[in-house]
Amino acid sequence: MNVKQLSIFLENKPGHLENALKVLSDKKINIMTLTIAEASDFGIARMIVNKPDEAAAALREQHFTSSITDVLAIELEDVPGALLKALHIFSKHSLNIEYMYAFTQKRGDRAVMIFRFDDIESAKKSLTAEGYNIVKNIDIIGA
Repeated sequence: MNVKQLSIFLENKPGHLENALKVLSDKKINIMTLTIAEASDFGIARMIVNKPDEAAAALREQHFTSSITDVLAIELEDVPGALLKALHIFSKHSLNIEYMYAFTQKRGDRAVMIFRFDDIESAKKSLTAEGYNIVKNIDIIGA
């Protein structure tokens, strides 16, 4: 199963992120990692949480625009050049990255990166064939 990412669309104003995160905190939803992309008037907070569907529903109840998206969590060696090597494989297989960010926890001695591809199933097939470990959602969020 792919990793499910929660995205929250927010006005770029003080307190808006805080208010959204309060909704998650009140529902005992744990954020495993997050990144924020911003433009002048709005931002998108993308995160991996332990209960993505419940998080999205709670946010919608409080009038936040949110969505769930499948992403791939890929283990990489934690050495210089490992990401470059992965990018070479992506190019070789014509895999377009929409965005990526680092997962905050390691898996043993390996780093984990989160990738959003325009064709996630092709990416999964190509990367598995190249020997990359695709981390399952259950392994990220726990049981």
